[in-house]
Amino acid sequence: MEANVPQFKLILGSSSTARRKILADMGYQFTTMSADIDEKAIRKEKPEDLVMALAEAKAEAIIPRVSIGESEGDAEPTLLITCDQVVVYEGMVREKPSSEAEARQFMKDYANGHAATVSSVLVTNLVTGCRRGEWDKVEIYFHDIPDQVIDKLIEEGIVLYAAGGLIIEHPLILPCIKEVVGSTDSVMGLPKALTERLIKEVL
Repeated sequence: MEANVPQFKLILGSSSTARRKILADMGYQFTTMSADIDEKAIRKEKPEDLVMALAEAKAEAIIPRVSIGESEGDAEPTLLITCDQVVVYEGMVREKPSSEAEARQFMKDYANGHAATVSSVLVTNLVTGCRRGEWDKVEIYFHDIPDQVIDKLIEEGIVLYAAGGLIIEHPLILPCIKEVVGSTDSVMGLPKALTERLIKEVL
């Protein structure tokens, strides 16, 4: 083993399937924990501030539930990754749709228009207390989104659990995407390059 590859335990503080898949694709082994906080209780004017505040609140909720080995000197670091994401449309922050009607309206709005995702990643080293976080923004431009595509997506129900009712990697939505300025993994909730960099920084 190379000396410059530190071993560490990783906890993903999220129940998102997409984030689990991205982190696994990055080659990491990890356990998952969910924060279960009242996200609506945290409000900020700017989307960038909101996603950072939510990632911090999730970390604060999970940390007390994690037990860390206290053996002297050789305890491997445990890192906790918490994230949040919102969609911004015409300057307004959109979270998960509260109803099918709202999800439908969201998707109708995006047709022939554009939206952005703002995602935060916060990595906390639970042994040293060192914490680094940052946000990432991606712009998404759409062609028309036909009504039958919207009906199908709502019927499937996944869009009801996505920020802004937005899932760009879905086979039905892919043909409706004109351009993505930024990385797809960021839109899916976990920007890979940013996550890698923050992990290195807290180690």
